[in-house]
Amino acid sequence: MASAADQMAQSINLAKFAKATDLKKRLWFTIGALIVFRLLSFVPLPGIDPTALGLLSQRTTGGVLDFFNTFSGGALSRMSLIALGVMPYITASIVVQLATSLSPQLAAIKKEGESGRKKLNQYTRYGTVLLTAIQGYFIAVGLEALGASNGMQAVIEPGMLFRINAVVSLIGGTMFLMWLGEQITSRGIGNGVSLIIMAGIVAHLPTTLVNLLEGGRSGSLDPIKLIGIVIAVIGLVLFICFMERAQRRILIQYPKRQTQRGMQADRSHLPLKINTAGVIPPIFASSLLLMPLTISQFAGQRVAGESKWGDFIIALNQYLQHGSPVYMALYAAGIIFFSFFYTAVVFNPEETADNLKRYGGFVPGIRPGKNTENYFDYVLTRITVIGAAYLTVICLLPEYLVSALSIPFYLGGTSLLIVVNVTMDTVTQIQSHLLAHQYGDLIKKAKLKGGRLR
Repeated sequence: MASAADQMAQSINLAKFAKATDLKKRLWFTIGALIVFRLLSFVPLPGIDPTALGLLSQRTTGGVLDFFNTFSGGALSRMSLIALGVMPYITASIVVQLATSLSPQLAAIKKEGESGRKKLNQYTRYGTVLLTAIQGYFIAVGLEALGASNGMQAVIEPGMLFRINAVVSLIGGTMFLMWLGEQITSRGIGNGVSLIIMAGIVAHLPTTLVNLLEGGRSGSLDPIKLIGIVIAVIGLVLFICFMERAQRRILIQYPKRQTQRGMQADRSHLPLKINTAGVIPPIFASSLLLMPLTISQFAGQRVAGESKWGDFIIALNQYLQHGSPVYMALYAAGIIFFSFFYTAVVFNPEETADNLKRYGGFVPGIRPGKNTENYFDYVLTRITVIGAAYLTVICLLPEYLVSALSIPFYLGGTSLLIVVNVTMDTVTQIQSHLLAHQYGDLIKKAKLKGGRLR
């Protein structure tokens, strides 16, 4: 039976949205911040020749830069101030989380509460600056090499001054996006960094739809395949929605206490998501697999086969192409590995069991302490198998469709995961604000009635 809160949430309609002034302000702020993000993606780096940017996109097609270009909304292919997007911040956040689980000193800082969280956030910002500086320097060097090897000068005046200028500009752009994401989180709706990534992905949807429809109109894409692609995308979205809401609820019971109805025991549930790792495993697996391909593309003619190292890079480039059996197998193995690894990072069975024991909670039929920890680990391992299989199917099915059906555009499972997850989270937060506004109206009415009775 649904609770009163659930029934009220289901009764929320758009008519009540006009009265929620705070929610409208948050939504307008979020939309304005995303517009600023999109405008910045068209501002090129100082010292770049715009006519040479198309050549860079052609050389890095299929590489890790093309993968990150999707998350930046095309800013990387245009070499804008925010070419790196928020990916350095995401990487630094993941590294800090991993280090927290491995380092006792960082784990102790994490347990300090709000002050510890601020320290870890500061470490994340330092890591973001460092990663952006390293990646920005290699991008600047790559741009200079691009012009030298192809007869087209991508950089107007190559040299150390351009490299310093590019690194400083990219650091400023990434840090501004990080600040913008934090402002969206505090003053807008949803998670700011996730919304920025989603905005970059959604920016490619019009081009993807145009390519799809153009392929059907010109006859290069069979109408049956076109209908099958649409059905497959809709099915994947519905499947993602179902799996992201799926959870294993473990019954937690607390000691009996005296109430007006006599001695009663408090019960609650510990929800364990089927996909605890989220979208981190596909991102990590894709980055590791596409890195050799990107290195060989930047190397250009220097790996033309005149050495054993060049032959190795060329063979590796062929085996790791999108849709190849080796790529698919390694991609699946990477997703499964990172699913288990990151789940172990974000959920600590020992800490959860200790907290339950401290507050007197226990799982019925399981002794508190070590036995509860083993039980949590047992359940988490088995639902992670389902979560890893789900991520593997979502990410490999689009890869198979692109290679087997010769689709003229790239359909990424990781992109679908991010868009659906962020959309669900944002809608949930909007419903929470509407529900809070509705509760506020009820409280005001109750106060007015109480005043009249007096």
